[in-house]
Amino acid sequence: MADPLPFASRDAALIDRIGKGEEDALVELYRENRRPVEALVTRSGGRKEDADDVLQEALVALWESVRSGRFRLSARLGTYIYATARNIWLRRRVRMRRETTGEVADPPDGEASPLELAIGEEEASIVREALEALGEPCRTILLLYYWEEESMETIASRLGMANADTVKSRKYQCKKALEARVKRRIDRND
Repeated sequence: MADPLPFASRDAALIDRIGKGEEDALVELYRENRRPVEALVTRSGGRKEDADDVLQEALVALWESVRSGRFRLSARLGTYIYATARNIWLRRRVRMRRETTGEVADPPDGEASPLELAIGEEEASIVREALEALGEPCRTILLLYYWEEESMETIASRLGMANADTVKSRKYQCKKALEARVKRRIDRND
Protein backbone atom coordinates (compact mmCIF):
# COMPACT_ATOMS: atom_id res chain seq x y z
CA MET A 1 0.00 0.00 0.00
CA ALA A 2 1.24 3.52 -0.81
CA ASP A 3 2.19 5.92 1.94
CA PRO A 4 -1.19 7.31 3.15
CA LEU A 5 0.37 10.70 3.87
CA PRO A 6 2.77 11.42 1.03
CA PHE A 7 3.66 14.82 2.46
CA ALA A 8 4.61 13.24 5.78
CA SER A 9 7.71 11.43 4.54
CA ARG A 10 9.14 14.52 2.81
CA ASP A 11 8.21 16.78 5.71
CA ALA A 12 9.53 14.23 8.20
CA ALA A 13 12.82 14.19 6.30
CA LEU A 14 13.01 17.98 6.53
CA ILE A 15 12.26 17.82 10.26
CA ASP A 16 14.94 15.18 10.67
CA ARG A 17 17.44 17.43 8.86
CA ILE A 18 16.52 20.36 11.10
CA GLY A 19 16.89 18.09 14.12
CA LYS A 20 20.44 17.32 12.95
CA GLY A 21 21.17 21.03 12.66
CA GLU A 22 21.17 21.18 8.84
CA GLU A 23 20.42 24.83 8.15
CA ASP A 24 19.95 24.22 4.42
CA ALA A 25 16.59 22.62 5.32
CA LEU A 26 15.48 26.05 6.55
CA VAL A 27 16.63 27.62 3.29
CA GLU A 28 14.51 25.10 1.40
CA LEU A 29 11.50 25.84 3.60
CA TYR A 30 12.07 29.58 3.22
CA ARG A 31 11.97 29.30 -0.58
CA GLU A 32 8.85 27.12 -0.54
CA ASN A 33 6.91 29.32 1.89
CA ARG A 34 8.00 32.81 0.81
CA ARG A 35 5.14 33.43 -1.63
CA PRO A 36 2.23 32.39 0.61
CA VAL A 37 3.59 34.37 3.57
CA GLU A 38 4.29 37.37 1.37
CA ALA A 39 0.71 37.25 0.07
CA LEU A 40 -0.62 37.02 3.63
CA VAL A 41 1.37 40.03 4.81
CA THR A 42 0.93 42.27 1.78
CA ARG A 43 -2.84 41.61 1.62
CA SER A 44 -3.14 43.12 5.07
CA GLY A 45 -1.05 46.23 4.48
CA GLY A 46 2.45 44.90 5.11
CA ARG A 47 5.51 45.18 2.92
CA LYS A 48 7.65 42.46 1.38
CA GLU A 49 10.32 43.23 3.98
CA ASP A 50 7.74 42.58 6.72
CA ALA A 51 6.90 39.25 5.09
CA ASP A 52 10.57 38.27 5.03
CA ASP A 53 10.91 39.09 8.73
CA VAL A 54 7.74 37.21 9.63
CA LEU A 55 8.77 34.12 7.66
CA GLN A 56 12.23 34.14 9.23
CA GLU A 57 10.68 34.39 12.69
CA ALA A 58 8.31 31.50 11.90
CA LEU A 59 11.23 29.36 10.71
CA VAL A 60 13.22 30.19 13.84
CA ALA A 61 10.21 29.10 15.93
CA LEU A 62 10.06 25.84 13.96
CA TRP A 63 13.83 25.33 14.37
CA GLU A 64 13.63 25.86 18.14
CA SER A 65 10.60 23.59 18.49
CA VAL A 66 12.26 20.78 16.52
CA ARG A 67 15.63 21.13 18.23
CA SER A 68 13.98 21.07 21.69
CA GLY A 69 12.05 17.90 20.82
CA ARG A 70 8.63 19.54 21.26
CA PHE A 71 7.62 19.50 17.58
CA ARG A 72 5.18 16.84 16.34
CA LEU A 73 4.32 16.59 12.67
CA SER A 74 0.53 16.38 12.42
CA ALA A 75 -0.16 18.36 9.25
CA ARG A 76 1.78 19.66 6.29
CA LEU A 77 4.88 21.55 7.30
CA GLY A 78 3.79 24.40 5.02
CA THR A 79 0.51 24.60 6.93
CA TYR A 80 2.38 24.83 10.23
CA ILE A 81 4.71 27.53 8.90
CA TYR A 82 1.83 29.55 7.41
CA ALA A 83 -0.19 29.39 10.64
CA THR A 84 2.84 30.40 12.70
CA ALA A 85 3.60 33.27 10.31
CA ARG A 86 -0.03 34.40 10.47
CA ASN A 87 0.03 34.49 14.26
CA ILE A 88 3.33 36.40 14.26
CA TRP A 89 2.00 38.90 11.73
CA LEU A 90 -1.24 39.48 13.66
CA ARG A 91 0.66 40.08 16.90
CA ARG A 92 3.06 42.41 15.10
CA ARG A 93 0.19 44.45 13.62
CA VAL A 94 -1.42 44.84 17.03
CA ARG A 95 1.93 45.95 18.49
CA MET A 96 2.47 48.45 15.62
CA ARG A 97 -0.99 49.95 16.22
CA ARG A 98 -0.24 50.36 19.91
CA GLU A 99 3.04 52.10 19.15
CA THR A 100 1.41 54.38 16.59
CA THR A 101 -1.55 55.41 18.73
CA GLY A 102 0.11 55.12 22.11
CA GLU A 103 -2.83 53.15 23.42
CA VAL A 104 -4.07 49.61 23.54
CA ALA A 105 -5.97 49.12 20.32
CA ASP A 106 -8.46 46.44 19.58
CA PRO A 107 -7.57 44.39 16.54
CA PRO A 108 -9.54 45.24 13.41
CA ASP A 109 -12.70 43.32 12.66
CA GLY A 110 -12.00 39.74 11.67
CA GLU A 111 -8.55 39.65 13.29
CA ALA A 112 -7.61 37.90 16.48
CA SER A 113 -6.39 39.63 19.59
CA PRO A 114 -3.28 38.30 21.36
CA LEU A 115 -5.57 36.58 23.89
CA GLU A 116 -7.55 34.98 21.08
CA LEU A 117 -4.31 33.85 19.46
CA ALA A 118 -3.16 32.23 22.71
CA ILE A 119 -6.52 30.51 23.10
CA GLY A 120 -6.35 29.36 19.47
CA GLU A 121 -2.91 27.85 20.02
CA GLU A 122 -4.15 26.00 23.13
CA GLU A 123 -7.18 24.71 21.22
CA ALA A 124 -4.95 23.55 18.35
CA SER A 125 -2.80 21.67 20.84
CA ILE A 126 -5.87 19.96 22.30
CA VAL A 127 -7.08 18.95 18.83
CA ARG A 128 -3.61 17.64 17.88
CA GLU A 129 -3.44 15.49 21.02
CA ALA A 130 -6.98 14.17 20.51
CA LEU A 131 -6.20 13.38 16.87
CA GLU A 132 -3.10 11.42 17.88
CA ALA A 133 -5.10 9.52 20.51
CA LEU A 134 -7.70 8.47 17.91
CA GLY A 135 -5.20 6.23 16.17
CA GLU A 136 -5.47 4.78 12.70
CA PRO A 137 -7.25 4.89 10.32
CA CYS A 138 -9.15 7.84 11.83
CA ARG A 139 -6.09 10.04 12.10
CA THR A 140 -5.16 9.47 8.45
CA ILE A 141 -8.71 9.87 7.14
CA LEU A 142 -9.21 13.18 8.96
CA LEU A 143 -5.79 14.51 7.95
CA LEU A 144 -6.30 13.58 4.31
CA TYR A 145 -9.80 15.06 4.22
CA TYR A 146 -9.39 18.25 6.25
CA TRP A 147 -5.70 19.15 5.84
CA GLU A 148 -4.93 17.68 2.45
CA GLU A 149 -8.45 18.35 1.12
CA GLU A 150 -8.50 15.01 -0.68
CA SER A 151 -11.73 13.65 -2.14
CA MET A 152 -13.48 10.65 -0.62
CA GLU A 153 -12.62 8.64 -3.74
CA THR A 154 -8.92 9.46 -3.45
CA ILE A 155 -8.88 8.59 0.24
CA ALA A 156 -10.63 5.27 -0.44
CA SER A 157 -8.06 4.43 -3.08
CA ARG A 158 -5.07 5.46 -0.96
CA LEU A 159 -6.25 3.58 2.11
CA GLY A 160 -7.51 0.51 0.27
CA MET A 161 -11.11 1.03 1.38
CA ALA A 162 -14.09 -0.31 -0.56
CA ASN A 163 -15.42 3.01 -1.89
CA ALA A 164 -16.08 6.69 -1.18
CA ASP A 165 -19.23 5.89 0.83
CA THR A 166 -17.19 3.71 3.19
CA VAL A 167 -14.74 6.57 3.72
CA LYS A 168 -17.57 9.05 4.21
CA SER A 169 -19.16 6.89 6.89
CA ARG A 170 -15.84 6.28 8.62
CA LYS A 171 -14.92 9.99 8.44
CA TYR A 172 -18.21 10.86 10.15
CA GLN A 173 -17.54 8.35 12.94
CA CYS A 174 -13.96 9.56 13.33
CA LYS A 175 -15.02 13.20 13.43
CA LYS A 176 -17.59 12.45 16.13
CA ALA A 177 -14.97 10.56 18.15
CA LEU A 178 -12.54 13.45 17.77
CA GLU A 179 -15.18 15.96 18.87
CA ALA A 180 -15.96 13.84 21.94
CA ARG A 181 -12.27 13.62 22.90
CA VAL A 182 -11.79 17.36 22.46
CA LYS A 183 -14.91 18.12 24.51
CA ARG A 184 -13.75 15.83 27.36
CA ARG A 185 -10.33 17.49 27.37
CA ILE A 186 -11.81 20.99 27.42
CA ASP A 187 -14.25 20.02 30.18
CA ARG A 188 -11.32 18.71 32.25
CA ASN A 189 -9.47 21.99 31.83
CA ASP A 190 -12.42 24.15 32.93
